[in-house]
Amino acid sequence: MNTLVILAHPNLEASRVNQRWKKELRHYPNDITVHELYKEYPDGNIDVPREQNLLEAYPHVILQFPLYWYSYPPLLKKWFDEVWTYGWAYGSKGDKLQGKRLGLAISIGDKQENYLPEGSVSFTVDEVIAPFKASAGHVGAVALPYFAVFGASFQASDEEINHSAKEYINYIFKHQQ
Repeated sequence: MNTLVILAHPNLEASRVNQRWKKELRHYPNDITVHELYKEYPDGNIDVPREQNLLEAYPHVILQFPLYWYSYPPLLKKWFDEVWTYGWAYGSKGDKLQGKRLGLAISIGDKQENYLPEGSVSFTVDEVIAPFKASAGHVGAVALPYFAVFGASFQASDEEINHSAKEYINYIFKHQQ
């Protein structure tokens, strides 16, 4: 297995996009491992050694989540804070994420045109995910381009979501190398 997908959706049952993406990922059990944070840690108590061991076992890690107030869902933020520790992920002896390829698969509720400098959000997705890219660089990982579907909240049709699931798989396999 080459890719670990860290799925962080606080209400996966209500998500059309993330639920469909998860279903598609399950078709590739020899290549992709799906790890659901909210399912594993419903109480929010993260098993840090387990998470670090998982990350160490994969050269390619994708964080899959809905964009929440232009950021990560709360448990994913907690996961970063607790798992990416000094002496393990960074610091003079923290090299466990060095060279790992890290990507984001994001479901975005709003329309793509709103994520332009002149759009209603006033920021691009690349600007919104700058903390992820900075964190990846800080630990010596390679930040991959993001994968996203827009209009997830209400505009995306079932056909668009199904197409995005196939494109998501293509994104993963393209970046496994």
